Amino acid sequence: MGELQSSRAGQSRGKKVLLVTGEASGDVHGSCLVRSLKQLDPSLHIYGIGGDELHKAGMEILFHIQELSVVGIVEVWARLPQIIKAFRLLKQEIVNAPPDLLVLIDYPDFNLRIAAVAKKQGVPVLYYISPQIWAWRQKRVKKIARLVDQMAVVFPFEKTFYEQYGVPVQFVGHPLLDREVPPLDKQAILKQFAMNNQHPIVGLLPGSRKAEIDRLLPVMAQAAVLIQKEFSGAQFIMPIAAGFREADIRKQIERFGLRVTMVAHHLTEVLHICDLVLVASGTATLETALMGKPMIIMYRISLLTYLVGRLLIKVPHIGLANIVAGKQIVPELIQGAASPQRVSREAISLLKDPQRMMAMTQELGRLKELLGSAGASARVALIARNMLNNRDERSALGHIL
Repeated sequence: MGELQSSRAGQSRGKKVLLVTGEASGDVHGSCLVRSLKQLDPSLHIYGIGGDELHKAGMEILFHIQELSVVGIVEVWARLPQIIKAFRLLKQEIVNAPPDLLVLIDYPDFNLRIAAVAKKQGVPVLYYISPQIWAWRQKRVKKIARLVDQMAVVFPFEKTFYEQYGVPVQFVGHPLLDREVPPLDKQAILKQFAMNNQHPIVGLLPGSRKAEIDRLLPVMAQAAVLIQKEFSGAQFIMPIAAGFREADIRKQIERFGLRVTMVAHHLTEVLHICDLVLVASGTATLETALMGKPMIIMYRISLLTYLVGRLLIKVPHIGLANIVAGKQIVPELIQGAASPQRVSREAISLLKDPQRMMAMTQELGRLKELLGSAGASARVALIARNMLNNRDERSALGHIL
């Protein structure tokens, strides 16, 4: 801790940007932002809470997201000691050596508390990728209006929402559109993964957090066994989320007697060859949608979290693909409905109905138009640079006065 502070104290040549995220998706999107920021100003020192992708992009990691990532109100208690430790670390950083800008990515309950600390120290706050307050706990918008200097949102309807409450906001497009997808050769990918196109290929995406995987992977595996009874040649493939070991995942699956091809770092290729995807609710649903792949969205959390959520959630859908579309395009199986029997029944029904699958693919193809254009990371980087420059101007004016 002391060494980290002293190393930053000596970096007077460039401005300091503190970036905080607590999720795997934020790590990926944050890494793209860091690269864009470095292109605009290579002298920037960017540090904070993130994961492997942010580290590879050149950010100094003070605390790794693996220790923080949770889903659900009840589940957060298991990580509370680490969350408190991370909060205290950042609070001390901000108070002792205030950054020139604080960039927050999603992870709202933690990040809004950090924003309050920054606000007291006069540090400008940029919030990239909004909390889903339009879906639940909408009263948080008042806190955001008080603590955040600029919102950079990734869905067009979010801009309208924040404008209603007088929050400075810009729609920057979705960062998933920034990904450059090279031409994909399906036959080559099938050969690479030792699969064939004579039988259905079903992708298993149980999430990127341990709690999600522990809850959903056994359900997906049991559903896959039932699907295989109907389609004897059915094949299953699973991309391994960053931070997880194949041996640990395989141990969970093998007890069900299921053969699954596991791959790392090839999500795009995996989705390209899939006929159907079983996917945990979250960013992965949007990634699957942008690839035009039919899917079944699954969501399971603790009973108490679910009951509380039912009282607070204000939108009719939980899957981002359906939320962006404004209607249900793909099935959502929530809590008790996300059972092996129900999931397999829905999957078998889809696999036996090519016309329904094609209609789903066509509907998903329209989502890209609703998400803006590529360049989200570059746009956010420009917003950040303007905020840094504005702070310089205010500081210079203060010295003159």
